[in-house]
Amino acid sequence: MNPERIKRLLKQKENIHLEFKEAATALPGNLFETICAMLNRDGGDILLGVDDNGKVSGVDENAVAKMITDLVNLSNNPQKLDPPFILFPQVYDINSRKIIHIQAPASSQVHKTGKIIYDRSNDGDFKVEQPHRIAEMANRKRNHYTEGLIYPALRMEDFKQELFPKVRNLIRSNNPAHPWLALDDLQMMEISGLWKKDYLNGQEGFTLAAALLLGKDKVIQQIVPHYKIDALVRINNVERYDDRLYIRTNLVEAYELLMDFVSRHLPDKFYLKGDQRISLRNTIFREIAANLIIHREYTNAAPGTFVIYADRVETENANNPHGEGPIDPANFVPFPKNPLIAKFFIQLGRAEELGSGILTTSRLMKEYAGKGKAVFIEGGTFKTIIPLPDGKGMAINGTINGTINGTISDTINDTINDTVSDTVKERLSKAVKLLLEKPGMKVNELIEKLAVSERTAKRDLEKIRPLVEYRGSKKTGGYFLTDYMLSKLSKEQND
Repeated sequence: MNPERIKRLLKQKENIHLEFKEAATALPGNLFETICAMLNRDGGDILLGVDDNGKVSGVDENAVAKMITDLVNLSNNPQKLDPPFILFPQVYDINSRKIIHIQAPASSQVHKTGKIIYDRSNDGDFKVEQPHRIAEMANRKRNHYTEGLIYPALRMEDFKQELFPKVRNLIRSNNPAHPWLALDDLQMMEISGLWKKDYLNGQEGFTLAAALLLGKDKVIQQIVPHYKIDALVRINNVERYDDRLYIRTNLVEAYELLMDFVSRHLPDKFYLKGDQRISLRNTIFREIAANLIIHREYTNAAPGTFVIYADRVETENANNPHGEGPIDPANFVPFPKNPLIAKFFIQLGRAEELGSGILTTSRLMKEYAGKGKAVFIEGGTFKTIIPLPDGKGMAINGTINGTINGTISDTINDTINDTVSDTVKERLSKAVKLLLEKPGMKVNELIEKLAVSERTAKRDLEKIRPLVEYRGSKKTGGYFLTDYMLSKLSKEQND
């Protein structure tokens, strides 16, 4: 979400997807009725600190932090929202007043608050008490959101156990105080909606989303044998391919494999956001990779594809459409195709709020490609077209990566003494590449990627202090490449 879209929402009237609520010093008493109703229907936006006519009344600045903390904790509390659906509100300054934006996406589950189920209409929120109406809601979600299909025979041993520490490290890096970190593996899966009970037929167990996110490869292939992501480079050989990556593993690692493919084959540009340099390639294609994985219809046999051409990248995946035709980034209502998977990726820090991918990619396209616009087409398949910088796609035959690798190796050799072994030098090079691809990494992320102890990782980083620096507080900060290192890489790439 960005301030421009918030301002557009303020110009609209309240509707099935939009609710205004005044909230000067505390959360409104009926807030969770609206959250529950939107989760149960088609999702929507809630703006706190706004009256019924769209006039910004504001939230007391001294109350904002507590209201956000309360909202996050309550949305994760089954006594308040059952099943829980953790929310991440955002604060915006509008007309010198603060408002809180809550995005409540459509959920694949039926939620209740205060033991009452609510639904949403243009007239607001209403209770759903008749059994046949509840059954209709559950059937609608079951038919539309196939990620919630229950597989009663799935057991904890069917999941890749080494993924759970990885998931915890990613969550901790994104939010050290995340409430899921206090839970054991099964509790985490239950509260994230990966285990559920169908109250219509009494069936209970792990879901398709659970298998896809955390399942062993052989388990995933038995449940969805057609599942694959086909990543191709078609520049010199457009009929077949120059390079290919065939992904058929869990979605947590599939994302990493796809991003590695991106870093090998796509050019990068350094971009100054405030006083911080960021990688435009990684910022844009993290969104594209996450969307390709998160919003696919996994019961459809069509493969997900990620194809790099000389002048563009095209992605396509099977879709359960909520509209037809090109999407206008300035005027669209985001709609989740797999809310459970999307929510899980958000906790890992690999996705932001719903719709952010389209907005971020569109906003940065001029800086990255120099011309053209990102195209997003909704239909039976969801298609994305991302233009590349002129002629830069032709550099995939090792030129860019060779330059970067050579610069890193030469700089490290110039920085450290000759007594350091080649093994350590290789590890230091890998650390620099990791920070180039993902600035701000925490030490526990580097430990995992480098396969070393915390003591070794910190000792390694100390050896290359002119190239790497720590920024921020002890709890929330991370490691970044220094301006000296970035300038060398940028100079070599531009040359």
